[in-house]
Order: sequence, then structure tokens, then C-alpha cells
Amino acid sequence: MKIIVALLMISSICYGQVDGPEFQKIDQQLDSIENLKQKLMGELELIRLKWIQDEIATVGVPQREQAEEIIEHAAMQLCYNEEHEQANWVMHVILPAIMEGNVARTNDFREDDLVKTGTAQEKDYFLKTLKADSSYKYDGFGYDRGHLAPSADFRWSSLALSESYYYSNMSPQVGDFNREKWAELENNLREYVVTNETHLVVVTAPVLNAELAKVERSSNGLSVPKYFVKAVLDSKNNRAIAYIMPNEKIQKPIESYAVSIDSAEVILGYDLFSNLEDPLENEIEAKNDYQFWLPEQEKGDVVAIARKRLPKNTLSTDGVHVFIGNEKKRTVCGKVVSVKKHEKGHVFINLDKKFPNQIFTVSIFESNINNFDYQPEVYLKDEEVCFTGMITEHNGKPNMVVEHGKQVKLFIDLGK
Repeated sequence: MKIIVALLMISSICYGQVDGPEFQKIDQQLDSIENLKQKLMGELELIRLKWIQDEIATVGVPQREQAEEIIEHAAMQLCYNEEHEQANWVMHVILPAIMEGNVARTNDFREDDLVKTGTAQEKDYFLKTLKADSSYKYDGFGYDRGHLAPSADFRWSSLALSESYYYSNMSPQVGDFNREKWAELENNLREYVVTNETHLVVVTAPVLNAELAKVERSSNGLSVPKYFVKAVLDSKNNRAIAYIMPNEKIQKPIESYAVSIDSAEVILGYDLFSNLEDPLENEIEAKNDYQFWLPEQEKGDVVAIARKRLPKNTLSTDGVHVFIGNEKKRTVCGKVVSVKKHEKGHVFINLDKKFPNQIFTVSIFESNINNFDYQPEVYLKDEEVCFTGMITEHNGKPNMVVEHGKQVKLFIDLGK
């Protein structure tokens, strides 16, 4: 009983202290500081949004011969295509502020009132029915509502992030595409911004044409693009690159889809960064320096050897997955980008992409090392090499067990 009384007395004393005038004064000061912080954060957000519009104006929105209506939102601009019920393109900027941004997804998908002809709607992607328990039954049409300008690029602004959920910023995407390689590309671009302490101007566009199929039960005739383009400009470092990716589950590494801005412009029919001065535009838009755009852990990885360079009856690494489990021996060629000698003497060789993102591994077990006239982990490193054997699978990745040096040949470049 004495213990309980003592605790009550201590609680009363502490409460009196916290509720005293000195503590009330500090609480009021803290509230004042928090209010000032929120006010300044709001002003900073407006400054950033104004800067984005200025940057877009500086580099220029995509243009083609016929004039088109441009829709301007707080942090993105777009050109809407009524025939296909989605944007011809969306242009936005990725800022370093994404590193500190913490605005959560809003998921407030809605029509874009600024598009005079009306945009796609929820019923172009799925139907939902209210059930007796107040939950919804969903009937999907087979496609994700794929963001063109991703919401995660705007997590520093509640306004910009919410606007990214306009249906004018959506396009029907295959789920395995939208959630995997497309999302990986978007993550890579955000990492590039943070790592290089820069910003990126991004144009994202579905490749639209009259031959596209429609979402079968779409109420507004929503077209399904076969390809998507993402063109990226780093004006601070005078770099640019584009990616043309098929709207399907993708097996190849992202860099396999890297092209020059010039190539993307041919596909889309737009001058993408239309206000760049001609000398600069000609210099950076013709290049495809994909190495600059690889994530840090993937630096040194290379694209698969082009088919025209391959010797007859050989494969590059981006085609091996379809032969997993096939009992016929195949010859696979690529660049040795990483090697590892296990403590037990086994040697593991990765072609074109390093661990843990490897796409093809050659395994030489310790019992077979004597069948080589050289140390494979030393002699083959950084070389383009062809390996012959059966393509199997290890931990979900293509693998080949090589038992003899006769199964290994240095690559002969037919393109030279």
C-alpha cells in the first residue's frame, strides 16, 4: 500500500511539473516552431514546383509538326490523345528532394478535369461492386493502371503526388511489366538523381498507333500500347538516354533496352527536348552511353553481345533462359564481368551481369580444375568468352557446368 501511495505522489509531482507555466511556455514555443516549419515547407514546395515548370520551359516540351494542346499540372505537363484515351506523353522532373520526401501514396485515382474531351475512367480498367459487408468485389480487365510519371517521383509534394493519380497519367500496362522491370527502371532513375546530386527531366510515352488493340471491356475504347518509351535528360551533366521497352513480362536486363534519344524520337515522331540548342542537342541525343545510367552496384555490367557479332550457332546471354532444361548442348557467349573462387576451389563465372543480378553463370567445380591449362578465374576475367554445355538452372538463374577447357573459347568478333 505504501508503494502505491508513493507512486501516486510521484505521478502527481511529475504531472504538476509538466503542467506548470515554464513547461507551458516551452510547449507554446515548440508549437510556434512547428507551425513556422510547416509554413516554410509549404513555401519551399511552391518554389520547387515553380522551378520545375521553369526547367520544363527551358528544355522544351515534345513537339511535332501539328500543334497540340498541352495540359499543365503542378509538377508535370502532358499531351492527351482522345483516340487512345491516354497521354501521347507526360513530362516531369525528378528532384533530389525525393531523398527526403515522405508523402505516402494517395491512390486517389480520378479523371483529369483539365482535359476538355474527358479522360479514361476507373471503368476502363475494372468494375467494382459493393457487397453486403460494405467491401468491394473487383472485376479486373487484365491491366494495371500504370503511371507514366510515377507517384514516387513526387513524394516530396502532396499536391504533385496526388496529381500523378489523374487518369491522364495512366496507361494500361501488363502487371508483370509495370511491377517489375518498369518499376526497376524508375527506381534506377531515382537512384541516379541521388547518387549524382542532380535532377532529371523525363518524358514518358506509350507508343500509339491505329493498329493497337483495345482493352476488351473498356467503356471508352482504351488502347493497349505494345511499347513504352522513357527518355531522360540530365542537363547538369549534359547526358541523355532513352529506353524502349515492350509491354510484357521482361527477362532481359534494363540496359538491353537503352537507345539514343534520336532513336526514341523516330519511334514517337516527336522532338523530345525541343528547346535545347542544336549543337548540344546533336551531341547528347545521338549517344547511348548506358554505363552512366547503371546503378552503382551494376557498374561494369554490359549489354549482351549483339546478334550480328555472334559466331554461327551461338547464343548471347539474353536468350539463354528459354533453353533451360533442354538436353541439347548450346554455346553461350558474353563478357566475363565477375569471377569468384570458392574456398573449396570451385570457380563461378558471371557473363555480362555481376552477382547478385547475374543472368548467366558458368560453374567449374574443383574436381575439374585440372582439366584446364590455365587458371580460369584469372585468364578469363574481363574477356569475351564462349562456353559450350547444357543450360540448367541454379537458384532460378541460367547456369552451365563446364568440366573441361575444351568447352571454352575466346570470343571471335564477327562484327569487326
